Amino acid sequence: MFVHRRDVQIQWGDCDPANIVYYPRYFAMFDDSTSIMFEAAGCSKQELVRRYGLVGIPMVDTRAKFYIPSTHGDWITIESRIESFGRSSFEVTHKVYKGKQLALEGFETRVLVGRDPNDPDKLKSAPIPEEVRDKFMRT
Repeated sequence: MFVHRRDVQIQWGDCDPANIVYYPRYFAMFDDSTSIMFEAAGCSKQELVRRYGLVGIPMVDTRAKFYIPSTHGDWITIESRIESFGRSSFEVTHKVYKGKQLALEGFETRVLVGRDPNDPDKLKSAPIPEEVRDKFMRT
């Protein structure tokens, strides 16, 4: 499976008054990491929306497990991968390392969504194109 890694330095604005990363900031980092992972795999989210007539790729479930804190100035590595594909959904795992230690894990379920052809005011899941799956199956 395709794995994308990126280094991120924790900024002052990421931290709460105790100088540890305020947990919602990690979810913003995960969202960015998913977008960057798609670009690195050769299919940006914007391109997918245009090419397949999608409205977007919303997150329908998310959670995280926290092990050790990060503070202002720390460098972390976010390792992102798609664990599995469904018909229109996919599961993303983000592992965040502080040095060699696993600091936290994030989990997302996302769905490709387009307009319902029978009612354009409604949204409907869209199948994941085979070429997109193939880009993430490479090692």
